[in-house]
Amino acid sequence: MHEGRCGTATLPRVEDTVALGSCLGDQLRAGDVVVLSGPIGAGKTVLAKGIAAAMDVDGPVTSPTFVLARVHPARRSGAPAMIHVDVYRLLERTGADLLDELESLDLDTELDDAVVVVEWGEGLAERLSDRHLDVRLERVSNSDVRTATWQWSCRS
Repeated sequence: MHEGRCGTATLPRVEDTVALGSCLGDQLRAGDVVVLSGPIGAGKTVLAKGIAAAMDVDGPVTSPTFVLARVHPARRSGAPAMIHVDVYRLLERTGADLLDELESLDLDTELDDAVVVVEWGEGLAERLSDRHLDVRLERVSNSDVRTATWQWSCRS
């Protein structure tokens, strides 16, 4: 189980953000939800690229802002796909229910059979799964350095 797993990191280079994503991605399994939060330019999509690399899913991983969700199928049989979601656009609609919205997108895979990586999903994405990983990225002002904090949360 993932209970109690948390950490912080300073990420001076883009490669460091990708490496952190890869490290976190190694811990993921089908049914997990990863919530990426932080301001524009903090590195959410870059971290998602690292997660995708560790999961060995088809790419390329780009910001899903204009498509809302993108499915990256697993390259290995029996491994989970990665669904990369940008909730920012969904949140513009009042009363939107994230689970209903994702199901209405007809994603070619079941949420329980995939890892769902959600940008801008804080406060909403947690309802998708009993287990979720919260990752907060920040950009140090006047610098290319990012900081990351992460924590696994589980519903009892």
